Amino acid sequence: MRLSHIAAAAVLTTVLATLAYARDVPESGPAVDGSPAWFTDHATDIHVHDYASMCTADTAKFCAGKTGEPLRICLSSNKARVSQTCQTALAMPWQEGGFDVSGTPPCLHSPICAAKPANNPDGVNGDVVNRVEWKSDPPNMGYKAIYPYELPPGGGGATSVSMDSKGNLWVFQRVPPGMPELFKFGPDRKLILALGDKELGAHQDKAHGLRVDAQDNVWICDANGATVKKISPDGRLLFTLGEHHHPGDWNEAKGQRLLWQPLAIAFAPEGSAYIAEGHANESPNDVDSADPTNRSGAARIIHVTRDGKFIAQWYGDIDGQGKFFQAHDVAVDPQNGDVWIGDREEYRLVVYTAEGQFVKTVQMRNLTCNVAFDVEGRLWIGTGQDGQLLQIDRNGKALGAAGNGRGWGYGQLSETGYITWDRQGNMYTGATGQDRITEWVKPRN
Repeated sequence: MRLSHIAAAAVLTTVLATLAYARDVPESGPAVDGSPAWFTDHATDIHVHDYASMCTADTAKFCAGKTGEPLRICLSSNKARVSQTCQTALAMPWQEGGFDVSGTPPCLHSPICAAKPANNPDGVNGDVVNRVEWKSDPPNMGYKAIYPYELPPGGGGATSVSMDSKGNLWVFQRVPPGMPELFKFGPDRKLILALGDKELGAHQDKAHGLRVDAQDNVWICDANGATVKKISPDGRLLFTLGEHHHPGDWNEAKGQRLLWQPLAIAFAPEGSAYIAEGHANESPNDVDSADPTNRSGAARIIHVTRDGKFIAQWYGDIDGQGKFFQAHDVAVDPQNGDVWIGDREEYRLVVYTAEGQFVKTVQMRNLTCNVAFDVEGRLWIGTGQDGQLLQIDRNGKALGAAGNGRGWGYGQLSETGYITWDRQGNMYTGATGQDRITEWVKPRN
């Protein structure tokens, strides 16, 4: 009985502490010292939706008799005509079939998040999610959202974009097998290339990061397929790092060159590449794997030459200074070559030298899904399901934001995708759960 009382008291203490913390968390803040005002949006999370139940009337009207994947493709093809409820369902990442709600880590360090429900890393209770939104003045920092790029119907989220030196925009999309998934659009925004399973050597199970190098080669990351591929400007497969569907550890001493959840690529000034590995609650991962090639578990950065030869790697190991829980994106600082890692669920950026020596941790109020430096060397992050692109200084101070929050409306994003710019400073992004590209036209005054 005494043990029961102690246990009950411990639970009560935890609940009271959580409630006190949630009550003390600020709900908003004014514009101050060059940083815009912000507020907490208590949004309803829309991670998982069922096309059949949310698109019943639309199915009868446009796609009678279809079920399963043919139904989703049909509804997507009629996206401009279906109801807003159905559009919301179609906006969600279809390929995952929903999200695994088990074992999702809490947001340990965000100054905003409180006690979370399963799979809402920044949530407070039930389906309610705290999202920090920034109110730039002028709105969207003066950027204007337009949608000039057309992807084939039936695909999923356009997760990643990258601009080459000739003004061609490359787009990486999550699609069913047999559809093109890597696209090249010219400066006139017209489609030049569409590459699929045949050209890429295998279907990309979970299209993730994409980056174009200084020679206009395209590097793509297949997270679930456990590979990174380098593609020539004309669409030829140059080489593959990792083995398709064989996640594991890179052990150069053994000649074992496997990847585990490769998510993003960034390039050093001399052309070498940093590969970011480690996605969400899988770090540390596979430590009890029966596969002897897949045992170390930690999220990591692998540094290779432009030809894919090993240089070095360093590990996250979850928590503490100099550590990271995951590496959802990576970017190289043009000022000094430092490597910036987006540690998404921990709401922070972790910075290392080019050689992998820890520099600092930068704590943020938002998910740090995407990290990039623009043509003028300014630092930006994509704030994930907050639906904004946030310009910050190198200490994490918010300077402005583009994006009208989460959704399908004008200037909205389901979940921010990787960011790129053209030489004029116009900004481009995709979205994990939307089959569209947003071009953010830079203000000219």
